[in-house]
Parts: sequence; C-alpha cells; structure tokens
Amino acid sequence: METTLKGVSGSTAAPSNHSIIIAAAASCFGWALDLFDLFVLLYVAPVVGKLFFPSGHPTLSLAGVYASFAVTLLMRPLGSALFGSYADRHGRKRAMQIAVFGVGISTAVFGTLPTVAQVGIVAPIIFVALRFVQGVFVGGVVASSHTIGTESVPQRWRGAISGLIGGGGAGIGGLIASVVFFITSSLFPGPQFEVWGWRVMFFTGLLTSLVGALLFARLEESPFWKEQQARRAARRAAGKQASPLRTLFSPPHRRVMLVNIILTTTSGAGYYLCSGYMPTFFKVVKHLPNDVTSTILMTTGLLSMVAAVAIGALSERIGRRPTFIGAGFVRLFSLPVLYLLMTQTSSVPLLWCYALLLSIVGGATYAPLLIFLNERFPTSIRASGTGLSWNIGFALGGMMPTFVSLFATDVSALPVTLSWFLFAIAVLFLVGAFIVPETRGNLETASRAEAQEA
Repeated sequence: METTLKGVSGSTAAPSNHSIIIAAAASCFGWALDLFDLFVLLYVAPVVGKLFFPSGHPTLSLAGVYASFAVTLLMRPLGSALFGSYADRHGRKRAMQIAVFGVGISTAVFGTLPTVAQVGIVAPIIFVALRFVQGVFVGGVVASSHTIGTESVPQRWRGAISGLIGGGGAGIGGLIASVVFFITSSLFPGPQFEVWGWRVMFFTGLLTSLVGALLFARLEESPFWKEQQARRAARRAAGKQASPLRTLFSPPHRRVMLVNIILTTTSGAGYYLCSGYMPTFFKVVKHLPNDVTSTILMTTGLLSMVAAVAIGALSERIGRRPTFIGAGFVRLFSLPVLYLLMTQTSSVPLLWCYALLLSIVGGATYAPLLIFLNERFPTSIRASGTGLSWNIGFALGGMMPTFVSLFATDVSALPVTLSWFLFAIAVLFLVGAFIVPETRGNLETASRAEAQEA
C-alpha cells in the first residue's frame, strides 16, 4: 500500500509505508546518537572539570566544562551552513551519513586525551580544540536529520514526528547515555571512574558511527528534495540557480530567521538548564550516588520522549502557535519552582517526580519546534534554514549552564540561580510565541509556490 503526500506537486512517487518508517527512525536515531555524544560530556562533567579545568572552586571547574560544551554549540551554526548547503544541493541522506560518522569519531578521540596532570596547560587547549571539530559535525547532523524525517511523512504525522525527532531523539540520546553511564560506573566504581571510566564513556562514541552506518544504509531521500532536484535541473538548463545560503540570507528569509532564533534560543536554554543540567545538579547539589542518578535519568528520559511525541501530535491538531503559547505559560509557572522543590527534599521518589516534570516541561516547547522551522522555509533552502535557525538558537541557549555556574556564588546558590534563569527565558519564549505566525501545512504550500516559480 502506498501513502500519498497530498498537495505535493510534481511527478515524484510517494514513498511507501516502509520508506516512511525508515526515514522517521533514521532522523530520530541520527539525532539521538549525536545527542548521546554530547550527553556523555554532561554526565562526566564533574570528573572532566577536575582533570582538565582544575580549580579550588568547584563551580569554576564546572564553568570550564560547560564553556567547552558551549564551544561545541557555537560551532554548530558553521556546521549547519556547510552541511545544510550540501544537503540542499546533494541530498539529506548523504549529509547525515558524513556528519554522524564525524561526530562519533571525534567523540571517541576525547577518551585518548592527556589530562592537566600529564601535560599541563596543553590538555584543556587540545580538549577545547576537539570540541570545535565536534561542533561542526553536530551542526551538520541537525541540518539533515531535522528535515528528511518530516519531509518524508504525510502531513497528519508531522507534528508527532517532530516531537519524536526533536524531543524523542533527545530522550533516546539521554537514555542511551544514562545506560552507558550506569554500566561504566558499575565497571569502574569510585576512584576508578576518574581514571578509566570517563575514557570508556567517550570511547562508546565509536558505537554511534557503527549504528549510524547500519541505519542509514536503507534510507531513501526525501520526496520533497527529489522533486526539488527536478526543478533545479530545469533552472540549470535555463541558466538560473542561486546558492542556498545566498537565498537564505536575502531580506525575506533573513527576517524569518531572526524571529525563529527567539524561539530556538529560549527552547534550547530551557532544555539545557533542565535535562542538560540535571546530572550535575544531582552530583554537586544532592550528592546522589551514580547508580541512583543514572536510574532517575534513564526513566525520565524514556517518559519525556513519550511526552514529546504527544505534544508534537497536539500541535498538528490545534496548531504550532497555540501549542507554543500553552507550553510557554506552563514553563513560566512551573520551571522556576521545580529546582527549588528538588533542593528541599531528600526523598528519592519525590526527586524522580520533580526530575520527570522538569524534563517534560523543559522539553515541551521544542517538540513542535522542528516542524515549525521546516514550515518556515521552502524546500530549496530548508536544510540550511532549519539547521541554522536551530543551531544558532541552541548555541545561545546552550551557554546558559555556563552563565548559571558563573553567577552562582557557590554550590548552595545553584538552585536559586537556576530558578531565576528559567523564569527569564520562559518570559522571552512567550514573547516569541506571540510574534510568530501559524505555519501548519506550509510544506505543501511552499512546494507549490516553488513549482510555479520554476
């Protein structure tokens, strides 16, 4: 049985149900595998801080680790520019294969690096330089994984797939990292983890390259991109062809990107201050054992993935903008309180409940964000536009953990500092949610407009 993509003009054959499933799974797991590589650093942040950014002040060591994390985020826009342009010209699949392989290899190399105790100041320099390289590849994964999945499914599933890739991929990535952290902590308990455990955590990046190669082998190209290729061939024959990046930075699309970045920055900040900061919070504020921390993070990662799919599906029913506004108000009134509640309890079940709420609410706004960004750009520049909008925003939002660590005078001040930051970004997100237009159904509209122009 064939599934049709209503409203898409041109002669490109509609993908089969099997191809749709493969495309959705490849996008989700492609993003999950690369988020796993990023989560590895967050899970070993206290150890890496001592080994590569030693300081007599614990929050300064953490700030050093999160600064290196921010370096990766800052390089992601460059990766999106390079790989997004490649994906718009040569295909989403090829771009994703190269980028996923690059992230996996660069992550594994971290496990081989010498520490400050071994080579002195050279250690953090090499560490940060490698983070630059990793950031370029991660930006490339976003440009391809965040387009091919939503372009390959029927309209009625796009909201759910957006949640599955953006939120579910993050949940799966965090879940895999939690499992690896649990196993590694068991194999290298106590002081041994600071000798070999953290290195083994990074070495598992090689698995992402292997799994990615197997997964993408049967992946087909997006039907929207195939149709666009036919139009592009006609333009070449007529001598008309514009660079995707040049088109993207022309005045109409440039304005679209600026508004997009408001939502992506505040969504990214919420995500990194909730799911991203939680491993550190449990370690340095609550002093939980590694096995308890990993168990909480594994279960919250799994349940937050289900919630992300549900919220993405809701956006397909009521629209992207109402979903953003509703989620924004929930964040405004709940996120600043949850970290304070976590600080005041010693009950592990209550900590688990609060952590689950933080993960779900913190990730609620980016469940429909991926498809919203796709719907803001025509097919010819969609990978570039989505990738850059997402990565610039998440680069800015990803710097928030560094600022939190710097603004906190000591470990005891972290919960209050986190609460104030979360309140501020919730207000900014709501401003963006009220500014943006409704975009549901725009993929077909953009495709028809491009066909008429050709």
